[in-house]
Amino acid sequence: MQAEKTEIVKTEINTIWIDLNEELYKFILGKIKDEQTSKDIHQEVFLKIQTKIHQLKHTSKLTSWVYQITRNTIIDYLRKAKNKNVLIDELDIPLTVEENFNYSNLTNCINQKIKELSADHKEAIILTSFKNFSQKELSEHLKLSYSGAKSRVQKAREVLKENILVYQM
Repeated sequence: MQAEKTEIVKTEINTIWIDLNEELYKFILGKIKDEQTSKDIHQEVFLKIQTKIHQLKHTSKLTSWVYQITRNTIIDYLRKAKNKNVLIDELDIPLTVEENFNYSNLTNCINQKIKELSADHKEAIILTSFKNFSQKELSEHLKLSYSGAKSRVQKAREVLKENILVYQM
C-alpha cells in the first residue's frame, strides 16, 4: 500500500515537472528579473512540491496549488531581500489593480464574476487572492483600519461566492 502511494506521488511530481517546469520558471523570472535567483527559487519550489504533495487534498486543484507555492516562495524571497535593503518598489505590483493582471488563468465564469464586483470588492479580491497581499498590507495600501480591510475582504469573498453559486443554478 505504501509503495503504491509513493509511486503515485512520484508520478504526480513527474507530471508537474513535465507540464509546469518552463511555465513556472518564466513566471518566476517575470517577477524576479534575475536568472540565477529565478533558478534558485524554481528549484526551491519543486523541493517544496515534493515535500508537501501529500497535503494536496484535491488533485483537480494541482495547478493552482503549485502556483500558490510559487507565489509564496517568491514573496518569502522578496521579504528576505527587503531585509537586505532591496527596495519593495522593485516588486512587480501594478499601480492600478487591473494593470498587468492576467485573468486568463481563471475560468471565464470566475473572470466574469470578478469583473462584476464593485471596484472596492474587486480590488480586495485581486490584491489578497492573486497579488498575495496580507490583509494587513491591504489595510495599509487602502489606508483602512485592519478590521475594515478584513471586513472588506470577507464581504468581497461572500459576494463573489454568492454570484458564482447563483450562476451554477
